[in-house]
Amino acid sequence: MHYVLDPTAGKLLDWNVNVGIASVATVISLFIILIQKYTTDQETLRQIKKEQKLLQEEIKKYKDNPGKMMELQKKQFQFIPRTFEITLRPIMYTSIPIILFFRWFHDYFTADPVKIFGFLGWFWAYIIASIIFTTIFRKLFNVA
Repeated sequence: MHYVLDPTAGKLLDWNVNVGIASVATVISLFIILIQKYTTDQETLRQIKKEQKLLQEEIKKYKDNPGKMMELQKKQFQFIPRTFEITLRPIMYTSIPIILFFRWFHDYFTADPVKIFGFLGWFWAYIIASIIFTTIFRKLFNVA
């Protein structure tokens, strides 16, 4: 027996598992992107990415000079704590719902195993669909 967190999603998966998994992945990806957009400082993240890109270009220039390259890589590592601090809040908001959905998917597809799109298990189908929809929503909502 499988647990159903959302009866509508369960019926959607029963009706057409391919459309169902794509729909659920779309909704979850949209939820995650909107949370990221409105709980992070987008301008600071864009600035950090811009600085990292400039440092990466400098590192490529000095690939023959190990000393200078190490110095630039140290500078690059200084961005990690700042980026982590900015992106931690949306992770806290989205982790519990994602864990619950994964648990529900596991229970649903363990009780009634099926191949999605003819050859994928539920996990890989969800991952691929979520990567596609997350990329689309990032561009659509201009999320850093």
